[in-house]
Amino acid sequence: MSAPERIPPRSVTAADLLARGELKVRGRIRDASNAALFCTVAFDGEEASCVYKPVAGERPLWDFPDGTLAQREVAAYEVSEAMGWDLVPPTVLRDGPYGEGMCQLWIDVDPEGAELLALVDAEEPEPGWKAIGFAEVGDGKTALLVHADDNRLRRLAVLDAVVNNADRKGGHLLPTADGRLYGIDHGVTFNVDNKLRTLLWGWAGEPLTGEAVEVLEGLREALAGALGTRLAELITPAELDAVRARVEALLTSGKHPEPSGEWPAIPWPPV
Repeated sequence: MSAPERIPPRSVTAADLLARGELKVRGRIRDASNAALFCTVAFDGEEASCVYKPVAGERPLWDFPDGTLAQREVAAYEVSEAMGWDLVPPTVLRDGPYGEGMCQLWIDVDPEGAELLALVDAEEPEPGWKAIGFAEVGDGKTALLVHADDNRLRRLAVLDAVVNNADRKGGHLLPTADGRLYGIDHGVTFNVDNKLRTLLWGWAGEPLTGEAVEVLEGLREALAGALGTRLAELITPAELDAVRARVEALLTSGKHPEPSGEWPAIPWPPV
């Protein structure tokens, strides 16, 4: 589903447009596991495409009993903004045609963008790629699943470690024509238990970049201030404490996390 995307000018921020604009449902995104509606939002003469996910359309999850998917989506955006990497599209919590829900700016994917994931018939990745693991491809054969050794993905891997993303699939990676990369679908995040499941394990155990350390130090300060106050409106006190603990653990180790062995490391299906 597509529609011309008009990014609001500086006078109207994307967040203002999403939060205050008139929301009109244009269709349903069929392949979503929970209710996801393709919409337009208009405010003060500006219009953009967006995704609206009403809380009423969420399926209960036994291991995420507190809060809502919508709240966690917004919380992930708030953390992304505090990190300064703009990895998550503008996302707000608002009322809509089917009640309260998450509203997120629609991102048009560049079909000609660089390949980020691949299956290769090899034991080791080629230069420019990082190994994820071996996958069955039929007839008893396996292939090596790899992702690009791309700094945009590496930043996203750090964000996922902070928010404890339990579902980073290939289909959640949105490269754009201007060279940006966005991550979407952050409804299963912020659990107190370690549930990190991702396709971005290529840097597991490797030292964090200097940039990442600096960003995490800034995030620690933000969590003690305005960001912590904002997240307290969206996730539980225990989940907020866990965010702070994960940031501290990353700074203490100075490394990207490794699979814990307590939870499947790669989401299924991976795309």
